[in-house]
Amino acid sequence: MITHPIWRISISLAAALLTALTLAQNPFLDDERNTVEVASTVGPSVVAVNVEVEGRVTNPFENIPEDQIPPLFRDFIPQFNQPEAPQQGSGSGFVVGQPQGILTNYHVVESALESGTTALRDGASISVSFPSGDEVAMEVQGVNALYDLALLRPADDGTLPAGVASLTLAEDDPLVGQKAIAIGNPFGFESTVTTGIVSALGRSLPGVGEIDIPLIQTDAAINPGNSGGPLLNSSGEVIGVNTAIIPAIGLNGQRGSLGIGFAVPSATVNTVLEELSSGGFVSVQTRARLGVAVRNVASYPEAVRNRLGLPDRGVAILQVEPGGAAEEAGLRGSQFALDLNGMTVPIPEDVIVEVDGEPIRNTSELQRRVFAKSEGDTVSVTVRRGSETVTVDVVLRVVPQEE
Repeated sequence: MITHPIWRISISLAAALLTALTLAQNPFLDDERNTVEVASTVGPSVVAVNVEVEGRVTNPFENIPEDQIPPLFRDFIPQFNQPEAPQQGSGSGFVVGQPQGILTNYHVVESALESGTTALRDGASISVSFPSGDEVAMEVQGVNALYDLALLRPADDGTLPAGVASLTLAEDDPLVGQKAIAIGNPFGFESTVTTGIVSALGRSLPGVGEIDIPLIQTDAAINPGNSGGPLLNSSGEVIGVNTAIIPAIGLNGQRGSLGIGFAVPSATVNTVLEELSSGGFVSVQTRARLGVAVRNVASYPEAVRNRLGLPDRGVAILQVEPGGAAEEAGLRGSQFALDLNGMTVPIPEDVIVEVDGEPIRNTSELQRRVFAKSEGDTVSVTVRRGSETVTVDVVLRVVPQEE
């Protein structure tokens, strides 16, 4: 059968209209369209972070005078002076701010830095690769080790590629069950997109940062190399910085996704981004604090809490640093202990129940409230002291590491 060209056009139009109608009526395809739009819009701003650290010379005789080295071993010294192979690592990051920088995890670039600083080690380099193929040498602008975050800037007054947009950090907390899109550089595969949902909020994972961070849990596939990349909502806003996984271990020892990944929430990032832009290295040692050793009251058995008259929630002060901010304000540490089935249990004199009028239920909440402050800031600390409730003002200060 031979059809007229006009009929061919009509049939094509009808097919196109039918396809468009099908797309409009299919919610799953709408979701796919959204993923495609977010990936295409955000993708150009997500980078691979490349770290290389020059191998160090390992010579067990380097600090021993040659005349004290047995002749039998002197012939082997040149072999020991050979440097190790360079160490290479990779992660992810994304463009933020104005002026623009690259946000990533501190642990992604840590091996390239002098301990406790933002300075590159001798022989170390950091660069970022864009999906466009552009590669830019970077240096570290600022680090917040508390939350495992680092901000990179182009080295030698360089710039990022033209037209690359800064991503928007979501201001509102995500909801459990909402869509989550991860983009990053897993196993060196740049611009990899995975999807899932926000599985849970407020998760705790030891080893992420220096303090307990309330993390976002997601089942979007996150693998080694995704660290530092964005976790996005369906609007393309960053809801978190992908940071860690509970790994599945393959037969070859390679780690992979088990469907449980974690991200530092954008709300946390928002609180420190300006500080990161100002530069410097922030850690527990550099941060103003109360100067106390503490323990969750909830960790005491209920019978002990009842016997000692302790509240069900709060933070018990076990020790107060001599000359520290808490001691100067009159807060008190434990003076006595209770023998409980052969275990020594300190009896707290003061239990912190509020900071600045907000309830404190555990040590994590206390850390977050205090570390959000700066040196010289005053916090109002409310404690239960026996049958009394006492409120004191504490002026925070930095305690040098050697103290």
